Amino acid sequence: MYSDANLFEQIALGEDSVLELKAVRFEGQKIRGPHKNGMADELAAMANTVSGVIVLGVDDKTRQVEGIPSERLDAVEDWLQGICNDSIEPPLDCVIRKLMVKDHAGAKRAIVRIDVPRSLFVHKSPGGYFQRIGSAKREMKPDMLARLFQQRSQARLIRFDEQIVPRTAREDLNPKLWNRFRTVLSPKDDGEFLEKMKLVARDEVGAERATVSGLLLASDSPESFLSSAFIQAVCYRGSERNGAYQLDAKEIVGPLDLQIREACKFVERNMRVFATKAPYRIETPQFSMNAVFEAVVNAVAHRDYSIYGSKIRLHLFQDRLELFSPGTIPNTMTLESISQRQSARNELISSLLARCPMNVDAFGSQRSFIMDKRGEGVPIIITESERLAGVKPTYRLIDDAELQLTIYAAMPPGLDSD
Repeated sequence: MYSDANLFEQIALGEDSVLELKAVRFEGQKIRGPHKNGMADELAAMANTVSGVIVLGVDDKTRQVEGIPSERLDAVEDWLQGICNDSIEPPLDCVIRKLMVKDHAGAKRAIVRIDVPRSLFVHKSPGGYFQRIGSAKREMKPDMLARLFQQRSQARLIRFDEQIVPRTAREDLNPKLWNRFRTVLSPKDDGEFLEKMKLVARDEVGAERATVSGLLLASDSPESFLSSAFIQAVCYRGSERNGAYQLDAKEIVGPLDLQIREACKFVERNMRVFATKAPYRIETPQFSMNAVFEAVVNAVAHRDYSIYGSKIRLHLFQDRLELFSPGTIPNTMTLESISQRQSARNELISSLLARCPMNVDAFGSQRSFIMDKRGEGVPIIITESERLAGVKPTYRLIDDAELQLTIYAAMPPGLDSD
């Protein structure tokens, strides 16, 4: 993107696909122009199309620097932040900077520069869904909008888990976490290795950025960049989803292998274990931890990370465990064929998890690494859970946006429901 020096050379040439100029008008203490909704449309259009820059304080017709009164710069920044957070869905992350520049007469004036990265998501503004064509925004036709949603989800040549995340850098990844994926055949140079593993990639101007998979597997806090990349775990007393009966809750964050381990620990800590004597003492857990482990791995590996604001939800009840994973079933799989077929939505994430050593004490598991590429996860979930509880687990789709797995608990005779 433009440096501050060549930005002003570009201003002299006028607007184009990656540059928008706006004069700022005030009426008393309020910003009268540009209109709030129109500004939201411009920001969203650029994020939906290409990384670009919007400059406030420059007239788009005359290309003259008019500036913004220095005492009102903070108000302009607050106005912009409000637009990005409240007028655009999902909220838009951009960089807002205040600069001092010289106008055509050599006088110093303040302007505001907004760097808008090409977004991972499709943004809607008050006027609808817009894209940028040349120096203008255009509302997207339904077929174009459908293609854009598809391009920014999973069904494309460059998968979502391989996409770069704007405003990240190699330094956002922890060397201790990414070095565990090295083998004797890996390149010795760190940058070459990270690019080959697709943990980082270069953006349109050649800058190194972390990818979605890089953040999820090699960052200490991926949720700092991908806000919904965590597991919400809740344990309820009884069989009702009611906050009044909540016994335990945790937001499980960190790299994906850590999330898997902590989610399994949450279930193991909160489930009941009952004992019978026939004639020797036999302890029976409510859930097969091997099945729970496979269920959590599948949820983490195959969820749709392109759905903004949707997290994995793990809800534990006295009589069942419910696991909700964002996204529909990948590719051409169906609920009926889910136990018979193998299909990965996130090939890179699955490949990296297959290199992570097993970190859960899941009784009965023969795994050396977290992910299995043979498609045994769902059969294990079904057979082990049904053997323990006598009831087959169920899968169902919710509004074609979320996959719910219900694993039923083993219930000893006379267990109190309170």
